[in-house]
Amino acid sequence: MDAVTRKLAAAPDTIAGVTPGIMLLREQLRDGTMRELGAFTLGSRAIALCAGHDAIWVIVRRKGRGGLAMRAAFLPAGYRDARLVRKDAGEAARIEVESGLGVHRIAIALHEGAIPVLRVTTSIEPSAPLLTSFVPRDLYPLDVQDDPLGARGTVEAAQRGLNTGAIYFRLDEPEFGSVLYFQNLTALNPYFQETGTKPDGAVGGVWPEIGYLLPTPPQQGTPPVDPLPAGREILLSDALLAFHDEVDGDERDMARRYLALMGTILRHIDAPDTEFHDWVDRAERSLKDLAGSPKATIRHYGHRYVHPYTAAEYPDSMVQLSVLAAIRDYEAWSGAKTPIGAELAAGLGKFYDPRLGTIRRYLPNVGKDKDKNAVDSWYLYHPLTMLGRLALEGDRQTRRLFEKSVDFGIRAAHHFNYKWPIQYDIRDFRVITEARDDQGLGQTDVGGIYAYVMLQAFELTDDKRYLDEARTAIDAAEGMRFELNYQANLTAWGAAACMRLWRITDHEKYLRQSYVYLASFFHNTVMWESEIGHARHYHNFLGVTALHDAPYMAMYECFDSFAAFERYLKDSGPDLDPAVRLLLSEYCRHALDRAWFYYPDALPEEAVSPEQREKNGHVDRKLSFPVEDLYVDGQQAGQVGQEIYGAGAAFVFASRCFHSVRDAPFRMFCDHFLLASERPSERALSFQLGGGEGREASLSLIRIGRAKLPSFTVTTADGDRIRPRHSTADRIEYRVPADSRITLAW
Repeated sequence: MDAVTRKLAAAPDTIAGVTPGIMLLREQLRDGTMRELGAFTLGSRAIALCAGHDAIWVIVRRKGRGGLAMRAAFLPAGYRDARLVRKDAGEAARIEVESGLGVHRIAIALHEGAIPVLRVTTSIEPSAPLLTSFVPRDLYPLDVQDDPLGARGTVEAAQRGLNTGAIYFRLDEPEFGSVLYFQNLTALNPYFQETGTKPDGAVGGVWPEIGYLLPTPPQQGTPPVDPLPAGREILLSDALLAFHDEVDGDERDMARRYLALMGTILRHIDAPDTEFHDWVDRAERSLKDLAGSPKATIRHYGHRYVHPYTAAEYPDSMVQLSVLAAIRDYEAWSGAKTPIGAELAAGLGKFYDPRLGTIRRYLPNVGKDKDKNAVDSWYLYHPLTMLGRLALEGDRQTRRLFEKSVDFGIRAAHHFNYKWPIQYDIRDFRVITEARDDQGLGQTDVGGIYAYVMLQAFELTDDKRYLDEARTAIDAAEGMRFELNYQANLTAWGAAACMRLWRITDHEKYLRQSYVYLASFFHNTVMWESEIGHARHYHNFLGVTALHDAPYMAMYECFDSFAAFERYLKDSGPDLDPAVRLLLSEYCRHALDRAWFYYPDALPEEAVSPEQREKNGHVDRKLSFPVEDLYVDGQQAGQVGQEIYGAGAAFVFASRCFHSVRDAPFRMFCDHFLLASERPSERALSFQLGGGEGREASLSLIRIGRAKLPSFTVTTADGDRIRPRHSTADRIEYRVPADSRITLAW
């Protein structure tokens, strides 16, 4: 038996095969042939910087509990010299490596804390125009003998498509702990631009070779020629590893741990700055276009209905109710009723089917090119949440429709045993499309929005059977872990339902179960800012892809999740995990900026697709309605269409984040939610913000009417006076502590 065969035979049965990189690392660690360049500690972990045969390694060990080996630089042709050099501020060490490729520079930073973080940043200054080719993944778990083939663990979540470049795993045997490996893709934009590559699924792998796979051009046939320029330093990797000592626990523990690690990473990366956008003006323009454009609405049965897309598609109940509910929010905020709101409400009854006893998706006269009886599982319940919201606000018409439809929703839940398919026939529950994948998973997060509907019914009626239904639905989704997310906004409302259940029942398991929904949601976010292609014209940081496998971020899921998280945060109270509060607050803060770029008039003309999906109409840049789709990889926006049902975004953002001040010549904007406010005097306003500790909130004071803005004093609870960051005749902007009580005087 030769040496290679012996080593393969020693591999655990759970490993399907090994790569040359695994075998070379194993051999060097076994034989002790690496040269140590430096050593440090990070909490209970020892860190060694080592020069190997064809790589520079950062090896993390936890005494008696195994470790990790991270390849910081890959040097396939070897190297002439590797040495420690003078480190920059904030660094623990800096290494320079000279080779035929050029000069690699590796910076090591250590961040102590409750969750310690190791940061390894690698750049190259090529000696000649450098065409990149295959580079192996960079992370290998180790057992107590430093053997990558002896370590056993579980990958809980890895990068999906172009979402956050992270892999979350635990090393069980030995018990090293849980780790979140995060690749800061924002910093790598210059590399992607120079090489014409995209980090699609770049962070993942097969145990025990996991981590980051540097995107390189395809090598089939005649490969593209996009070299890294000679003599210019460019980042190849900016990896952050956050460590948690624990490995045990159920899915709720795993979810909370993931959120804690993600929240820690978020504090160590540079997020793009946000811009102020006038959502009130956008809302007024949207109202005008809804009321005045023939492309926005159509008449049936003497009533007015919203087109889902510009002058296209048949009216449906989700579209009608989503726009109406958002308009009602805006009316309550502004104190003025709108004619278009009344017109849209007048025709709701035509969606109700008295024979089935439920609201349907389409009107009775829908065209024959549609299967009027086919319904996606979530499409039954989302309109009910809108009816429930309006009913709870005192609207009698929507309450009647809600109460007449809710029992049918329960029948559907019972028929499918709280595990819904993708699509079924609403008449007899015959399944049309069972699953979204080979695992047999359907619309896995529908139970969350169903639970929210049941809690609305409980609040309206005080009937305990609705509370029991909500609990049963949430309990039925246990065990889904990171596969829970099907559609982002449904997952967000599921989290809100769990939070509400905790408040009603005082059972902590529902608070903890909300973390499972949130972990699955944030697994599908984009925690980096892309500058690839047309993405340089808009922000995408902390955006979320519409579906679990969608190639784009969608406006409706963006602002509907925003609304769900407002509800979640206001129900949460002081017991909420600080990392969760941070992540939700930052998602909502960036949504207020990111969502602006869904509007065609906010993008260059060349960044919007000239063609839309068949039957989805066209994009009219003059209308204040958003496109459905923005792409992380910089494809043209609006390929799906211009969604009129997304018009509600402006009403939601304006009514949540712009605040009228009674008898004052200004309006206040804040990109964090106000948890409480009071008027201690005629010319003073005090309010509590609920953002993350150590973060900043943007506060703007905006002139209304012709009067000049008065002089302002803005102070924190500690008495610190905040100076303006930006000031014009129409708006004064401040940055204030996001978790503080702020007092505004004028």
